[in-house]
Amino acid sequence: MASMTYRAAGVDIDAGDELVERIKPLARATNRAGVMGGLGGFGAVFDPKAAGYSDPILVSSTDGVGTKLRIAIDTGLHDTVGIDLVAMCVNDLVVQGAEPLFFLDYFATGKLSVEQAGRVIGGIAAGCKIAGCALVGGETAEMPGMYAAGDYDLAGFSVGAAERGTLLPKGVAPGDALLGLASAGVHSNGFSLVRRIVETTNAGWATPSPFSAGSLAEALVAPTRIYVKSLLALHRAGLLKAAAHITGGGLTGNVPRVLPAGTVAVIDAGAWTLPPVFAWLARTGNVAAEEMLRVFNCGLGMVCVVSDAAAARRVLEGHGETVFDIGHIEATEGPADVRINVPTGWPM
Repeated sequence: MASMTYRAAGVDIDAGDELVERIKPLARATNRAGVMGGLGGFGAVFDPKAAGYSDPILVSSTDGVGTKLRIAIDTGLHDTVGIDLVAMCVNDLVVQGAEPLFFLDYFATGKLSVEQAGRVIGGIAAGCKIAGCALVGGETAEMPGMYAAGDYDLAGFSVGAAERGTLLPKGVAPGDALLGLASAGVHSNGFSLVRRIVETTNAGWATPSPFSAGSLAEALVAPTRIYVKSLLALHRAGLLKAAAHITGGGLTGNVPRVLPAGTVAVIDAGAWTLPPVFAWLARTGNVAAEEMLRVFNCGLGMVCVVSDAAAARRVLEGHGETVFDIGHIEATEGPADVRINVPTGWPM
């Protein structure tokens, strides 16, 4: 019997080592105060005191990119899904008033391509730089028989910190204003429906986008916006009472999560500019307004609850956000809720 090897069984240790060497400089470029050591250890070490915290509460989040990865894999557009991965985690931290400190990733594939994985992890490093958190480690798993050739999956994990007593939401009350922050497109939720809609058109991913420049694939894989620095600035200015990251569940499912019982968010769907991609999806897939609002962000990646809308707008716009006045908080009976007033013909 011939001598058997791990490589012959489908796992290339040398390729894994090559990938680690390739991504070390990407990880180093994300270093921030608090990081102790670098890639290569069995675990990453972080010192919150060195990051400036005296009595920190740790906040953690884990997430993935979902079936948006299918478009990236089928088209070779691997460079920005890593940004999506970071965004899905760190945006969930910052709405709780926490600053993302560090990030770890999990990359699983059937056959490791150093070039493909390097591009994906390069996007993760880019997302970490935007968020101001350090890429301190991760895991690359080569699993033949689990994934088809060229396929991969991603998961991310992030830890943030806030000083004790500063966590959000806090103090939401009737009369507060609702500000919506523009999204960069579909972000990373609802792609099973997006892909089904595209299938009905018989269009290829390379087809010119009917709603923007570039190909259909390029338009749809636009990376999720990272709102960390703008929301931290708003929170540290004492202007943010609550924020909802608009992910799976859309506006209808996510806004009530940050409201106390006895309040309702009253939102006017005609108060913000709807990106053309959503009108195209609704029209092409004959998707009802109610379904659009509970599946997609519909142009708002974040909703903020504030008492001083003018001051909050100045801070947010100063950090590059496009801000819309979308509604207010009212008193109600029972659990927290949202009421969205939809103009006739919206979102077509």
